Amino acid sequence: MKLFDLSGKVALVTGGSRGLGRAMALALAQAGADVVLSGRNSSTLEQAAQQIQQQTQRQVRWVVADLEHRQQCQHLAQQALRIFGHVDILINNAGTNVPQQIDQIEDSVWDRLVELNLSSCMALSRALVPGMKERRWGRIIHISSIMAFVSKEGRNAYSATKAALVGMCRAMALELGPWGITVNCIAPGPFLTELPLSLFSQEQQQQVAQRTALKRWGRPEELAGPVLLLASEAGSYITGETLVVDGGSLCVSF
Repeated sequence: MKLFDLSGKVALVTGGSRGLGRAMALALAQAGADVVLSGRNSSTLEQAAQQIQQQTQRQVRWVVADLEHRQQCQHLAQQALRIFGHVDILINNAGTNVPQQIDQIEDSVWDRLVELNLSSCMALSRALVPGMKERRWGRIIHISSIMAFVSKEGRNAYSATKAALVGMCRAMALELGPWGITVNCIAPGPFLTELPLSLFSQEQQQQVAQRTALKRWGRPEELAGPVLLLASEAGSYITGETLVVDGGSLCVSF
């Protein structure tokens, strides 16, 4: 189990107050890491931080940041470094989806999704990589999606940003490998969190479940194992890869 031990490490998890972000933050803290959560709502952040800290006895702090704005990415990185002195693990999880057809998509929506889903990942990586290089150890994990490989009507901007993360991951892995820094993506499939609950009807949820090999949606805590693999020494020789966690959704052809 020492392979998964994160004692002495600090993790920053964006979008960490709920859903997949919160589940990953809890898993990292359970493995021994101290954690910084970020999000836009102070009350949900505070509640999540308190609960994770109580469950794990690790230090858990939170920072309000709207990552649709580039300067707030820099602010978040600076605050995380101020709190703990270093960040070893960056989980770029914050993201959103606004379905619009290609001939109806608004510039403001496109720009918002690109900034949050993609540019914030670049900006935070850029701000935190120098410290990782100094320590010659680091883990960067971008949360992509199976929508990087398959898509659905109205998901133009979302699929574009999630596919771009996969490409950026590969380039970053090549650049940062010599410093002992790994860069990977996790591509979740259908996990029943607030976002799909707001977009899919009950009937659509059932249809999605039937299109998985396991015939069900994933539970947020089922992302704990994949994130610990890529964040720890257990995954030290994995870089530039995209780990698909989708219950077998991509196995289905017809």
